[in-house]
Amino acid sequence: MNNVVKDLFDQGAKDYDIQRRSLIPCFNDFYGAAVTWTNITKSAPAILDLGAGTGLLSAMMLNKFPDARMTLIDFSEDMLLQAKQRLSGNEHATFITADYVACPFDTTYDAIVSSLSIHHLSHEDKQILFRKIVQHLNPGGVFVNADQALGATAAIEQENFALWEQAVRASGLAESLIDASKKRRALDQSATLEVQLQWLREAGFPEVDCVYKQYAFTVFVART
Repeated sequence: MNNVVKDLFDQGAKDYDIQRRSLIPCFNDFYGAAVTWTNITKSAPAILDLGAGTGLLSAMMLNKFPDARMTLIDFSEDMLLQAKQRLSGNEHATFITADYVACPFDTTYDAIVSSLSIHHLSHEDKQILFRKIVQHLNPGGVFVNADQALGATAAIEQENFALWEQAVRASGLAESLIDASKKRRALDQSATLEVQLQWLREAGFPEVDCVYKQYAFTVFVART
């Protein structure tokens, strides 16, 4: 993971959740789709959250699966500190401070999820990660990635960004916070929807799909 990206997220950890709802105009539908499509039949599934940050997605997963054994991994100690506070009292939550691309997972999971993290990786690391995820999912497991996708063409990408900026400004978010978000987005390494679906197939997932998309915000689902 890029150290510059890490520093930016460490600096913004305190206000991260407050800003996120404004910076994601489709927040409820975007995260809602990720939770909805995490379909597991077990009452106490093992779930891994990659780039868990402040534990926002993990908390939503635990609301759906109260008895889940949730593992949160992130490179930012500041982010995970907030996640620990958010999930305080949950005896089944485990926290790992590490780069999830390099970290050797020592078990398998019923679901592996992620939100707005994987697009920071190089394209090579994305493909390495997707292959790693396949190997660490139990039979019938699911990978759900709520992330960003690059527009299919430069013109569509430019329009996506313009529509996003228009919606964010309408939220009333401070100009300084919008500028900070743009600074972070300048470091993104997003790939197109079609390319990411192909990488998931090549990694070994027999079922892959995009189940939600608004602007750059995209929810990918891949099943073993």
